[in-house]
Amino acid sequence: MTSAPLVQIAYPDWVHEHIDWQTPVAGELDRMRLALALARQNVLHGRGGPFGAAIFEAASGRLVSVGVNLVVPLHNSVLHAEIVAFMMAEAALGSFTLGAEGAPAHVLYTSCEPCAMCLGATLWAGVARVVWSATREDARLLEFDEGPVFPQSYRYLQERGLEFEGGVLRAEGRAVLQLYRDRGGIIYNG
Repeated sequence: MTSAPLVQIAYPDWVHEHIDWQTPVAGELDRMRLALALARQNVLHGRGGPFGAAIFEAASGRLVSVGVNLVVPLHNSVLHAEIVAFMMAEAALGSFTLGAEGAPAHVLYTSCEPCAMCLGATLWAGVARVVWSATREDARLLEFDEGPVFPQSYRYLQERGLEFEGGVLRAEGRAVLQLYRDRGGIIYNG
């Protein structure tokens, strides 16, 4: 290798066809439906794992960023949907944290309970709350290894001010995981 490789992260082309960046999303279920739609479309377009995420301003419902799993197409183990959403939100806001003083509170909606890496990143990203659909157990049925997450992990983050809610539209989240399995999707960390 004569030069350092360049890592570039961009939304797949299809993302912009499915996102309305202008209209706030008021309801929690509709915000989760967006994360699930992203996960489903990622599977249908064959662009990566069955995971999608969206970050909203908590009070206004303004969509700040989205993320889809890009691990396989970009050959990068850290490009989980949540990480992509954090990176894109911070770039859009020009800040290394979504929890900057004076900034509105932000909520991450994700199609599946965060793995160990993504859960840890919630603290550094500065979101106030994390809401997920499918659970770790649902992902494990596909043989995805979600890593070392313990009840103490959640307690620690809650003590630091984060809030969590899981199982929102869980059947829909499980259906996306099943779609991925049915289509022969790659289990890249099992």
